[in-house]
Amino acid sequence: MKTKFLAFFRSYHAALRSQLMHPSRDADVRAARKLGLRALELGLSTHDVARIHEEALLRLVPPDTSARTRNAFIRGGVAFFGEASETIEESRHGARTATARLKSIIGTLTLRTSELAVSNKKLKSEILQRKSVEKSLRTSEQTTSHLLKGSHRMQEELRLLSRRLLSVQEDERKRISRELHDVVAQALTGINVRLAMLKTETTASTADLHKKIATTQRLVQKSVEIVHRFARDLRPTVLDDLGLIPALQSYLKVVREETGLQAGLTAFAGVEKLDGGAKTALYRIVQESLANVVRHAKASRVSVRIADQKGKVCMEIQDDGRGFQMEEIAVAESGMHLGLLGMRERVEMVGGTFCVESAPGKSTTIRVEVPYRQVRKRPLKQPQIPALECP
Repeated sequence: MKTKFLAFFRSYHAALRSQLMHPSRDADVRAARKLGLRALELGLSTHDVARIHEEALLRLVPPDTSARTRNAFIRGGVAFFGEASETIEESRHGARTATARLKSIIGTLTLRTSELAVSNKKLKSEILQRKSVEKSLRTSEQTTSHLLKGSHRMQEELRLLSRRLLSVQEDERKRISRELHDVVAQALTGINVRLAMLKTETTASTADLHKKIATTQRLVQKSVEIVHRFARDLRPTVLDDLGLIPALQSYLKVVREETGLQAGLTAFAGVEKLDGGAKTALYRIVQESLANVVRHAKASRVSVRIADQKGKVCMEIQDDGRGFQMEEIAVAESGMHLGLLGMRERVEMVGGTFCVESAPGKSTTIRVEVPYRQVRKRPLKQPQIPALECP
């Protein structure tokens, strides 16, 4: 007996012995069919199972067994073997049926293949036509790409022109501010001084003249204040003379006095290390932001925070106003939209980044990051300077 039969023989012998010693029809059928399936897995034929059955039966029926008992064992064994062999034959019949179906499928596939060959011939003709169309499309795409590149180039030129316009505008404001401060304001101050001298030289009997002179002095003083405010709006001299922090403190003070808006500033001294262009950009962004807050936000408080963050100057402007929908502002042709575009342009001119966070019913935050212009060989540690704050 071959080696692959041994394990199966033991199982078959045990099941047959159980059936002969304790007959039970249902249990016998299940055991026999299970052994039939196992024989198929092992590749055993019905003939192989018959040999195994014969050997097992000989071992289970000793020679001295009575004829009656032997006949009973043989009948039970035949029934057991019949169930096992029937399972094998049924499975093989199923395999033959599957083979017949497979042959039918192969025939159908052969027919389909011939049909596909005809379809492929038609497709080749269509492919040639499509290649001709694609060639025409590529020519059209090249023309479109050329036009698109031209459009991008014109947009970049327009962008450079816009930046140049902002730079020239800032220079012109600076020049006008200096002229107003150095010429017009000084002339008005001289007039005020002369009127004061005239007042002291007037006799006590000329009370009416004193009154007129006092009124004139007030008008001149008001004119001087207007000129100073005009100059400050165009270009605050304190920004050039003292730096960004004093300029912002002065501007926020004016905002509080004129609008009642509670505007506070927190800044670190290192921001003064930025070059003039970067400091001007930050000042103008604060100026434009607060103008938007006053006109649109209906806020009662706004804070300006300037801090050092990983080698960059980070400025945040936050108000407690009603906010707005970013998508609506992006498509609106409004002063606020143009103001945001101008602020973004200013920041990008100095190599920084600009973003706005807002939503209806929530606060608005404008965040600006500007890099230091000077190149350092190693990171410079910022001294721990107390923050400068305005109430």
